[in-house]
Amino acid sequence: MNLPNKLSCLRIILVPVMAIVFLLDWAYAPLVAVAIFIIAACTDFLDGHIARKYNMVTDLGKLLDPIADKLLILFALFLVVEANLIPIGFGAFCGGIIIGRELLISAVRQIAASKGIIIQANIYGKIKTFVQDIALPMTMLLKMKEVIISGISAEFFEVYQIICWTLLAVATLLTLISGVIYFVQNKKVFSQNAD
Repeated sequence: MNLPNKLSCLRIILVPVMAIVFLLDWAYAPLVAVAIFIIAACTDFLDGHIARKYNMVTDLGKLLDPIADKLLILFALFLVVEANLIPIGFGAFCGGIIIGRELLISAVRQIAASKGIIIQANIYGKIKTFVQDIALPMTMLLKMKEVIISGISAEFFEVYQIICWTLLAVATLLTLISGVIYFVQNKKVFSQNAD
């Protein structure tokens, strides 16, 4: 197993560690969980960079990398929803869009693979992931409400909360837009004549 694939495996391992830490009954647990999220997200950049630069792209890597990415985002999303850090209806809507998009894209990739078509990630998906990687860890920190209010102010927390929810809304919108663009760009996958 080469280095990029090891980094993807590390990211997969860090996901449940992040979740367990986040759920601990300790005021600063969310901060540590966010640090783990950031480390995991950095491995996403590193494994792709190393694989391309040193020609270490493998079939295993093509499988592991998107799985690791989805696990990180979905676990973080479940954590913020479960902890009631975002309004229930809003959380369900965001979750539905993000999970639905990932399931549909995975299905398209599977169909494409069966026809010998290779689908590359596009810039819209990368932007979507980048915004999600900012919005979700920031939202996870809302669990530190008492620490933030006592250390800074209630007003700061309220503004910070609005920023988090706005970023999550933007991330959800980008998820939807990138999904539509992905389908349009890869409509050939659904052609009966595709080989």
